[in-house]
Amino acid sequence: MKATVLDSYLSVPKADWDALVGDGSPFLEWAFLAGLEELDCAVEATGWVPRPILVTTDAGAVVGGAPGWVKTHSMGEFVYDHGWADAAHRAGIPYFPKLIIGVPFTPVTGARLLVHPDADPEAVRSALLRGIEEASSGCHGVHVLFDTQGEADWLDAHGAFPRLQFQFHWHNQGYEDFEGWLKTFPSKKRNKIRRERRDLAGIEIIATRSPSPELLDGMHAFYRNTCRQFGPWGRIYLSQELFQHLGRVWGDRLHLVTATRDGTMVAGAFNVIKGERLYGRYWGATDDVKFLHFEVCYYRAIEECIRLGLKVFEPGHGGGHKYRRGFRPTLTRSSHFLHHRGLHDALAGYSEDEAEHVRERLAALKARTPTA
Repeated sequence: MKATVLDSYLSVPKADWDALVGDGSPFLEWAFLAGLEELDCAVEATGWVPRPILVTTDAGAVVGGAPGWVKTHSMGEFVYDHGWADAAHRAGIPYFPKLIIGVPFTPVTGARLLVHPDADPEAVRSALLRGIEEASSGCHGVHVLFDTQGEADWLDAHGAFPRLQFQFHWHNQGYEDFEGWLKTFPSKKRNKIRRERRDLAGIEIIATRSPSPELLDGMHAFYRNTCRQFGPWGRIYLSQELFQHLGRVWGDRLHLVTATRDGTMVAGAFNVIKGERLYGRYWGATDDVKFLHFEVCYYRAIEECIRLGLKVFEPGHGGGHKYRRGFRPTLTRSSHFLHHRGLHDALAGYSEDEAEHVRERLAALKARTPTA
């Protein structure tokens, strides 16, 4: 098997790449990754240099791939290594550039060492690791972000060290409707959620699939507004053209929830459906309306999951307020190779201690019922 490092996702055969992704995350699909590059969202000028890796057989068939990017900063990753970079700098150890294996701006777990279903996983992964080593030439480390547990275990056995974080996901337990879900809460919390929804009387909430170009433009304005609220940490990477591109290529997999008052759209959430999952990605508003965020981002999305029979809702990274509204903690992983042995070992030890605290926190959260 041969591993080849490319310098553009536009050079990757679309059908071959999507055959590797299969039922996996929509954000791994060629249309998303190539769109980020083609529309100048993830390119050298924004600190994301494309480095896709392909594995082919002697006959030229594509049997493996990895979504690689060379990075000159740590923005847009959601595996927060700013402290690592600062520690390396203080020690006089170079940290950037680094090779990322993952999806820009997207904290969604999914396969990172893509293997064709008819290929030998061990052979393909070994070839991908050789390709990753080649792609990281001139870099000071490799960081595989939001990989699966199986991949993290395999990479751990091949010299990487794991790092743990967690998110909050909602799981459909076969609820018949929103009220059926609310019955899992004690009366005090159940009534609180009902009041939050009633307080939005006069605002029309609409869920839309296959959104129009006008709705997508409005959603992009909300996205920009949210990014600006985070100052230097809220860089606007995704262009209006990308939103329109996703509207064309994803069609009814795009799921928007919008809030309208007096004929004007005042808030929205941008979601994606694939398989039995709903992925919540972007939110924004022009008006500061109490409880509107919970309704647009969570309650209406949960209602839609129940209506559509979706099993899992991943609303994004962070947010303890999600736990208090019935979302359950879920481990996420990343895997890391630092080329400086001393830095690698130090950060491996740090991550081991950090993982212990993460597991303790998860155990404490799971011991309490969030709806109690």
